[in-house]
Parts: sequence; C-alpha cells; structure tokens
Amino acid sequence: MPFTALNSRMVEARIGPGQRMFSQRGAMLAYRGEVSFTPNIQGGQGGVGSMIGRRIAGEATPLMTVEGSGTVMFGHGGHHVHVVDLAGETLYVEADRLLAFDGSLQQGTMFMGSQGGVMGMVRGQVTGQGLFTTTLKGHGAAAVMAHGGVIELPITPQRPVHVDPQAYVAHRGEVRNKLSTALGWRDMVGRGSGEAFQLELSGQGTVYVQASEEKL
Repeated sequence: MPFTALNSRMVEARIGPGQRMFSQRGAMLAYRGEVSFTPNIQGGQGGVGSMIGRRIAGEATPLMTVEGSGTVMFGHGGHHVHVVDLAGETLYVEADRLLAFDGSLQQGTMFMGSQGGVMGMVRGQVTGQGLFTTTLKGHGAAAVMAHGGVIELPITPQRPVHVDPQAYVAHRGEVRNKLSTALGWRDMVGRGSGEAFQLELSGQGTVYVQASEEKL
C-alpha cells in the first residue's frame, strides 16, 4: 500500500480488506472509512522475538496495528516525513524514526556492534539512540521521520559516505558502518567540535540524511 505525500509533514495510506500496516501510537491524524487501530503486541512481522529484541535494545517504541478499509493520514510532532520504497532490500532505521510501514515487511532488530565492532557500539552512545537498529525487509513502503527534510546519498564501493551520527536517519542496501574520528581537523580548528565523530558508510546502497542534527 503506497504512501501519498499530502505535504512535507503528512502522508496518507490506503488500506484494504486483508491488509494491515503498523504505525507509531499517536501518529494517526485522521481517517476515512472503516478502519480499526489496536495496540500491537507481536512486534510486527518479526513476531514476539522481534518485540523482545526491541525491548532489550531500548527500542520499545509502541506500535499500533491498522486494519480495515479506507485511507489513513499519518504525521507526528510536526516532523518531516520521507517515504522509502523497498523492493526486497533491508532498511535499517531507529525505531523512534518510524512513522508507519507496510505490514507485509518483515521486522527485526540488528545489533549495531555486529557491523562496526566496538566503534559500532560507540555510535549508540554518540547518538543516544541505543546500540540496536530496527530492520524492515521485503517489498513495501515505510514512512520515516526527520528534522528539516531528508536527502538520499548513494553509497558505492568507490565512494563511501561520511555522515554526522546525529544527522543520520536510515540506510539500506549492502552497507557496512563504522564510527571514525576527525581528530586532525578538530585539533586544527583548535576547539571541540560536534563533527569530531563521523559515521562512515561503505558498500552499495543509500543513506538518508536529515537537514538538522537535532534528535527526535
């Protein structure tokens, strides 16, 4: 069920019989038709294991299951909304940045340290978003939230991308991440800087970067 952008901060999704989707609690702004909203206790397509993993990870953002027949408008906190369409890939995104997503997507949790080792774990301390990342895999769409809009930057084996950890929103594809420091630049400036840490993304895929370094 594709999302339609109503403006930069609101999206609309059409849902039909036999379909379902998940959203953050409190993200529904309005709806038309016969639509029901119930607390989700099974952690999406990932099942109970996914839900337990999310709670261990501190990613216990409560979700609602949305079912029925009609259209639903979503938005949250006035944040900008960006729609990511998946065609079999995996999207990596912090749980609190997920606004809504197709119920057909398989949900899971990944330990950031498994990609970046110790540096991957440090990223969680820098961003304050935890050591785990939510994963969505399959064919469908997800609406993610950001400050000040989102740009998509391609990642290729020849051209890795360096991102301020607090400007990072999500990424997809065959991508590895590690946290690096820019101590030489920091020393040259002669003062502490928020850019002392950089998240290096390499491989093949896309990273989504927000225009503001503020956290949600």
